[in-house]
Amino acid sequence: MFRSLAALALALLPGAALAACPDVPSVARLASAILDRRPAPLPEAPLSMADALCARDRLVAVLAQPWGDQVGWKVGLTNPAAQARFGVPHPVAGAIFHGTLRARSGAEFPANFGIVPAVESDLLVRVRDEGVNEAGEDPVALLRHLDAVIPFIELPDLVHGGNVPWSGPLLVSINVGARFGVVGEEIAAQATPEFAAALASMTVTLADDTRELSRAPGSALLGHPLNALAWLVKDLREQGRRLRAGDIVSLGGFSPALPVQAGRTYTATYAGLAGQPVSVTVRIH
Repeated sequence: MFRSLAALALALLPGAALAACPDVPSVARLASAILDRRPAPLPEAPLSMADALCARDRLVAVLAQPWGDQVGWKVGLTNPAAQARFGVPHPVAGAIFHGTLRARSGAEFPANFGIVPAVESDLLVRVRDEGVNEAGEDPVALLRHLDAVIPFIELPDLVHGGNVPWSGPLLVSINVGARFGVVGEEIAAQATPEFAAALASMTVTLADDTRELSRAPGSALLGHPLNALAWLVKDLREQGRRLRAGDIVSLGGFSPALPVQAGRTYTATYAGLAGQPVSVTVRIH
């Protein structure tokens, strides 16, 4: 049943006959491995970024069946060190699903929720209206078209692990590792210079119940968290796409993607964004 549904979903996508795009059986095998949490096959040949985008879209069509409809996008590689590791001079984007955002702060996940399960501190924004697509790069202008900023711990699945020849296209081909996440309490977006400045100057920490694991300013994401949103708008425009009202955007990791450990509770804390520090927590068992 899975293979027939996968083949149907993939065949209906625009551009499905393009020779440069990984074929239907290859993407179906990758999707099956991700869903079953078993070692995933690597592409038979190095991917161009165009190949990878096609592979991503085909993979998303399959994963949306068990994980729920796409509800937005995640931006990855939002700092120079990560870009250098993957050999691309810019961020990358993947889809996020209804299932990615279902869990609330305090939720529990098994340590084997993915093939290569990881944890990182992140931040979500929710789009108020489609004017965001014409707002440009000014943070206050972008904030006029957002209605919420949301603390978020992402629980990605890196799929291939660290012993593979990673590249930007390979990361894109696995949908930038999107899997689960844990959502905190919403903070109303304010289209003011003060709120925009707070996003850049806030301190985001990730800790488990034994120690602090990472600490970064808001500006660690491309100089300002909303620069990731501005980049995404441009990237989608080049593909003939737009953000829509209600879309959720994951702006990127303030911490590296760290291996999860069973028995740990992870907490991301955002100091300086609201009147009091706000946090979001997940328990790994």
